[in-house]
Amino acid sequence: MKDIIEKIIADARYQSNIEYGEPRSGHPEGKVKYHIAELEENLERLASHGISEEQYWKLKFLIHVHDTFKAESIPDSPILDPNSHASLAKKFASEFIEDEDLLNMIQFHDVNFALWKQFAATGAYDVQRFKNLLETIQDWDLYLMFIIIDGITKGKDPNKTRWFISEVRKHKETMIDESWVL
Repeated sequence: MKDIIEKIIADARYQSNIEYGEPRSGHPEGKVKYHIAELEENLERLASHGISEEQYWKLKFLIHVHDTFKAESIPDSPILDPNSHASLAKKFASEFIEDEDLLNMIQFHDVNFALWKQFAATGAYDVQRFKNLLETIQDWDLYLMFIIIDGITKGKDPNKTRWFISEVRKHKETMIDESWVL
């Protein structure tokens, strides 16, 4: 996986797209490259929980791909829209890997936030959407590790991440619990 990440980082589209971004709500760091740097720091802190080398490199892959196509996306488009940053990132990643679960993690990396926003606003969330996510993602340990890495950056409330982990644990067996939230 390390060699794949090196190819991604060398890709002209990646190099151009990580320069995109201005400071905004949830992303005070601005440019995608600064977000990636913060997530890499979070990965190093999370690694102290004893994650495997395979998990480490898959997480690093997710870090470098998940938001890299915000520059080319239609802002605020639905997650499954072909022009969403998640869909564009998944398409890019599929040029390098065939791992369907990792590709799905890229596609659905913001569903937790969408569900949280619904819950915060109404006290409920789209249960079918959550069930679809539960059925789609296979490696819940890895997915939740990534949600933690991405969800504990400056400008984001870690309680949203804890809430999501708690919801998942009601339905899926995972070694990840709220104590993993750094």
